[in-house]
Amino acid sequence: MYSKIGIVIIFAAAFIFSGSCKRLETAKNNTQTGQNGGKGTVKRGPGGQGGNQIFAVTTTKAVEGDIAKYLVLAGDIVSGSTVDAYSDAQGRVTRVYVSVGARVARGQALALVDPSKPGMNYVQHTVQAPISGTVTSVPAEVGMTISQSTPLVKIAGGGALEIQLFVPERFISQVNLRQQCEITLDAYPDEVFRGSVQEVSPTVDPVSRTESIKVNVDNQGSRLKAGMFAKVKVVTEKKDKAVTIPMSAIVQRQGKSVVFIISEAGAEAAGKKQDSDAAQTGGGAPAGAPSGPTGAAIKTARQVEVTTGIISDNVAEITSGLQAGDEIIDKGMSLLTDGASVNIVNIEPQAE
Repeated sequence: MYSKIGIVIIFAAAFIFSGSCKRLETAKNNTQTGQNGGKGTVKRGPGGQGGNQIFAVTTTKAVEGDIAKYLVLAGDIVSGSTVDAYSDAQGRVTRVYVSVGARVARGQALALVDPSKPGMNYVQHTVQAPISGTVTSVPAEVGMTISQSTPLVKIAGGGALEIQLFVPERFISQVNLRQQCEITLDAYPDEVFRGSVQEVSPTVDPVSRTESIKVNVDNQGSRLKAGMFAKVKVVTEKKDKAVTIPMSAIVQRQGKSVVFIISEAGAEAAGKKQDSDAAQTGGGAPAGAPSGPTGAAIKTARQVEVTTGIISDNVAEITSGLQAGDEIIDKGMSLLTDGASVNIVNIEPQAE
């Protein structure tokens, strides 16, 4: 009995071993078929990417134009000359002749002050305007007692307005006299006023670590008023006829700034290669290929090292590496390598 059981066990072991050998042989044959380019495999290119992979990208063009670098500051508009009117005698204010906003001429009466004391009567003193201009403040009130050091009326001289700004210490080396400025105000959101730096403080405030500067402003039509809040762009550097591109088009590769440009060379070869691969795979499109006619809109991306200059408002000046009119890739280039095949899905307007 035991001998019969042993024979059965031996036959079972032999059957299992035979099946295992057949499965190993089948797996080996499948592996060899895949290595020989069998149907359904994907050929690998440099870096492990599919050799036929086509990337969808968006392009724009490098343009020639002006670019400027600037500091953005903010401050209040003040009168270029503001003078306080004082009384030559102390006493009680008996009359005020002007109000805020009134235009006055030099020597015009502003107020009357009675210097009389108990038991002593004096001729009332007339306070006169020291300059011509506009009344911006009237601290004096009838009945109040004042001294010679009490300002009665504040007058802003008619003429240019200016904006007082404070420049952080780290930027003071960029600010100089006569630099052009662009001025915007909430009261006139669609307009840009012009001005220039007319005064730079020789010292830095040790508390705020800022330098005071004054910018004059062209007030044509007298629309701007003292006290308005203004945003000022102080132009620190400007270049004409510079080649510019969006900052988004610049990528860093091995510590260098590079841009991918569209090259017509190689596009035809890429199309033929795609047709060949499609035929080998039974007419199917290769992995990563766009839908549509085989080879349509396929171009080649070339990697170009560039040198940047002024960078402002997400636009970069290119001092070397590109020319105006070059078509560059500004979206979809994160996985690109030099010579990659690309399909342009959108062309964005030229950056200005």
